[in-house]
Amino acid sequence: MNIDKIKRVYLLGIGGIGMSGLARYFSRLGCEVAGYDRTSTELTQTLEAEGMPIIYTDDVAAIPAAFEQAGEETLVIFTPAIPADLALKAHFIKHGHELYKRSQVLGFISASRFTIAVAGTHGKTTTSTMVAHILKDSGHDCSAFLGGISTNYKNNVLFGENNVVVVEADEYDRSFLTLHPNIAIVTSADADHLDIYGEASKLQESFQLFLDRVVEDGQKIVKKGLPFAADISYAREEVADAYAENVHVRDGEFYFDYHSEDLTIKDIHLGIPGLHNVENAVAAITVAKLLGIAAPKITQALSSFAGVKRRFEYIVKSPKHIYIDDYAHHPEELRAFLASMKKLYPNKKLTVVFQPHLFTRTRDFVDGFAEVLAFADELLLMEIYPARELPIPGVDSTWLLEKIRMENKRLVSPAEVLEIVRSESPELVVTVGAGDIDKLVKPLKELLINAE
Repeated sequence: MNIDKIKRVYLLGIGGIGMSGLARYFSRLGCEVAGYDRTSTELTQTLEAEGMPIIYTDDVAAIPAAFEQAGEETLVIFTPAIPADLALKAHFIKHGHELYKRSQVLGFISASRFTIAVAGTHGKTTTSTMVAHILKDSGHDCSAFLGGISTNYKNNVLFGENNVVVVEADEYDRSFLTLHPNIAIVTSADADHLDIYGEASKLQESFQLFLDRVVEDGQKIVKKGLPFAADISYAREEVADAYAENVHVRDGEFYFDYHSEDLTIKDIHLGIPGLHNVENAVAAITVAKLLGIAAPKITQALSSFAGVKRRFEYIVKSPKHIYIDDYAHHPEELRAFLASMKKLYPNKKLTVVFQPHLFTRTRDFVDGFAEVLAFADELLLMEIYPARELPIPGVDSTWLLEKIRMENKRLVSPAEVLEIVRSESPELVVTVGAGDIDKLVKPLKELLINAE
């Protein structure tokens, strides 16, 4: 594929966070961009406001005429999340279009760019966004395809004037095996997506294949303890090729020291909270060091880093109420998030509202979920968000709730969450999950602000 010859791009599943990034990228290049998604969301509405027409019905008659003719000037991209029997997809194939996954298109882009790819079952969104921010803020510059909305840039795709691109490398469906990284980071490789991989060993094989794609003379940066050969290992409060120590909270903010063989940076202020984010920052600093960015610029960028929407995102922060929203949906993500909450607010009662994501993930990791959710002082557990799956008999939130060894726990609906928060006005509350739990953010914010 010759990216420079493309004039029109149609995206099936344009409302996904990764797909919307590609839509914006091609729109910025001057291409005519349109697409389909199942439902209208805040993100699709934003794309429409940016000039991209979107349809929400599986109606081939609604495809703009300009996109009908196949050829090198028209690109059709689809996400595996769309139904296999989608009429729009069949229509494009029937009319001679070759359809590409988002990951394939990213592979075409990365083949002609200096690519920094960040992979991991968790941590990749924040780490890739952090790397991109350091490069932008320091003046080094980059383009970036991110798996979340950067708070600093209010976008999930960034545009640079050089040939450097930062890519969040997604292990789902082995998507990251299309990339050609010059620098690759692996933040984690905990068992996940077992509906795709079948077993954890197959997932780890996929991460190894990703690292094998690093170009000659490239750099592999891997979290210490993972079973992969690395050019540079990194860790938090554990000696590695690059590591953080003296991690502490001061005035509600995280600080740490960075150490590597040829660089020490003392008392770095991290603009976002979280022990896991200190670890992510170590990886990001290591990339910046490889690119020759000076320590003072790295420190300045990390201090001004505002994070990613739905990653340890403060919604309300006042003397009476703290409300944080987070995307964590795997036991290890929850463990890191709740441990950070306890370190930040050791004397506050922690109310956790959690929505499990996927029946298969709940089934596969039920004991892990039960263990980490017990860290809460009060648990409000919602029903499982099914996403792309059909129910599995016996796998539901009642089953999970029974396994959690704590007294103050309840199975609740979204309406009951709002009523409980209205009546109890908790001083420290978090909403956690990757489903539609984010629909509670705005009403919960209003409730807590009105209770001030």
